Amino acid sequence: MLTESNLRELLDFKPSNLVVSLYLDTEPAEGNADAYRLRLRNLLKGVNLPQDVNVIERYFNGEYNWSGRGVAIFSAAADNFFRAYPLAMPVSDLVHAGESPLVKPLTDLLDSYGGYGVILVDKQGARLFHFHLGELTEQEGVLGETVKHLKQGGASSFRGRGATGGPTQHMEETIDRNMRDSVEFTIHFFEEKHVRRILIGGTDDNVALFSSLLPKAWQSLVIGSFPMSMTASHIEVLARAMQISKESEAQREKRLVDNLITTAAKGKGAVVGLEKTLDAINNDRVQTLVVDEGFRSGGSKCQNCGVLTIHDGEVCPVCGGKLVSAGVDVVDLAVSAVMRRRGMVEVIHANPALQKAGRMGAVLRY
Repeated sequence: MLTESNLRELLDFKPSNLVVSLYLDTEPAEGNADAYRLRLRNLLKGVNLPQDVNVIERYFNGEYNWSGRGVAIFSAAADNFFRAYPLAMPVSDLVHAGESPLVKPLTDLLDSYGGYGVILVDKQGARLFHFHLGELTEQEGVLGETVKHLKQGGASSFRGRGATGGPTQHMEETIDRNMRDSVEFTIHFFEEKHVRRILIGGTDDNVALFSSLLPKAWQSLVIGSFPMSMTASHIEVLARAMQISKESEAQREKRLVDNLITTAAKGKGAVVGLEKTLDAINNDRVQTLVVDEGFRSGGSKCQNCGVLTIHDGEVCPVCGGKLVSAGVDVVDLAVSAVMRRRGMVEVIHANPALQKAGRMGAVLRY
């Protein structure tokens, strides 16, 4: 399963020659294994690296079981480097041979579908799910004291209680205790999983009560809620969670882009457009890189100082080193550069405002 540490390894890998990055869509609705193999052969026709082609073909002929919805492959045979990541999410067919792994599609998947926590809650307990890239990685549950709906009577029916209080008070205390136990269990479970976003399922009353008991830092991670039975299967929970997450993500992306463009228009704190964004990356000013899904552009990179530029040429305008431009996707290089420097990358889906502004921008550190 693809993790942040896998992505970090790819970002840090420096091949002695070229590395092949291959993404293949194996969505069952798009065909069968024979159709996938045909598309794979067509993709590999454009790769003039026989050793890597052989390694990739051996993987698909012997190890891959064609049961997922996508797969990402990275091969640098000259360095004895090969990584394969079957995915439960579909990807677009793509092959690229370059000086570093092409990671932008993986960044998009991790940004959109990585590290989701889902809680189903009622008055007695909670069921917790951790989903990562469309797969259930773990689930747990906590069960508290049974909430008894008793007939109205005197408080003396409860041992140890005096004439004050009554069944309603006892029920409320039990519910409150169960909810607090569920919150404590939830925080511990999701801290271990490093969740980025949380969804809560249950009745409106139960969701509201549970949410109110969460610490503010955890409340900020809640992106939505939905009605769901405590007995629902993890497949039902995942389907509903993915739907709500997609809707919530679209709203969040719109707010991010609107703020980026507004801030850039004021002349400080942000930039938009490829050239200005590359300049900010070159000067290590990028806090969050914002890039349109599928955006690719030619450009050059200095072999000496690493400067990225949209301009062609042989000499770096900064240090005088040699510029390399053949086959360079400067957008993917920009994504890799920001992530290596521990910056954030936001991949935006179908946002007309960002497309009009140049398909790329950045929130700046200073």
